[in-house]
Amino acid sequence: MPIRSMTAFAQFKGQVRPDASFTLALKSVNHRFLDLHLRMPPQSDALEMKLRRVLKERVARGHVELTLALDGAGAAALAVNRELVGGYVQAFRQAAREFGISGEPDLNAVLRMPGALSSGEAELDAETGARVLAGLAEAIAQLDRMRVEEGHGIERELRERMARLRSATAEVGKLCDAVARAYLEKIQSRMKELIGSHADPDRILQEAALLAERSDIQEEIVRLNTHIQHFLGVLDEGGEAGKKLDFLLQEMNREANTLLSKTSGVSGEGLRITELGLAMKSEIEKSREQVQNVE
Repeated sequence: MPIRSMTAFAQFKGQVRPDASFTLALKSVNHRFLDLHLRMPPQSDALEMKLRRVLKERVARGHVELTLALDGAGAAALAVNRELVGGYVQAFRQAAREFGISGEPDLNAVLRMPGALSSGEAELDAETGARVLAGLAEAIAQLDRMRVEEGHGIERELRERMARLRSATAEVGKLCDAVARAYLEKIQSRMKELIGSHADPDRILQEAALLAERSDIQEEIVRLNTHIQHFLGVLDEGGEAGKKLDFLLQEMNREANTLLSKTSGVSGEGLRITELGLAMKSEIEKSREQVQNVE
């Protein structure tokens, strides 16, 4: 299965009866987990639960918004709540008689009262529910096609960045000997200073060991190459790869930081390694921006 982006949009329009139809829209953006938001007509709780269950089965991760709108004569019809409106009118006229006030109730004000009008749009029968569920399956298929298409573009960019990262890592590896020589010269210079000042032999050994340890960046290079290879393997596997890829990029960033720390203050080839290390961090950071949108 190819990797999929979490950014996509799909819309499905369905017909229930000659005078009634519906529009179902899905919008997906990136999110750490699966985050569902459904905008439904009133009194459609049972259908909403079914829609949620289908989405959880078909979508692994992302902020997903579903909007369902009903259209047609049946959906748009309004009915007057006769009991509520009649009670208000009767109470108004009775109060007018008791207090000797002339006038009739304002129908516009009455109809603005909560519950005075009800919409047929709220009534979802079994046939409408079944058509909407079938429409959701088609909308999810459209959403998946767009997510896969977007995923192809992300994958291409990630592979290109990994190629540049691997090239930079290889160049750093070729400079290891030069860096070691630079550190050796630094050690020798430091030893002369310490010996000239009659320093304690243990202090001299500590300084030499510290500088020798800082000069070894081979371990970071090996780990970077391992992480890059693993990253490409996850891309080959596809599927729900976003969290794995993000973790590997965090590890790569850690190794790049350590490499830069170990080579700071080294002249000559050390400056070139600093340039390469900063370029590596840039590739890693831009890759992380893309990976945040991978399911």
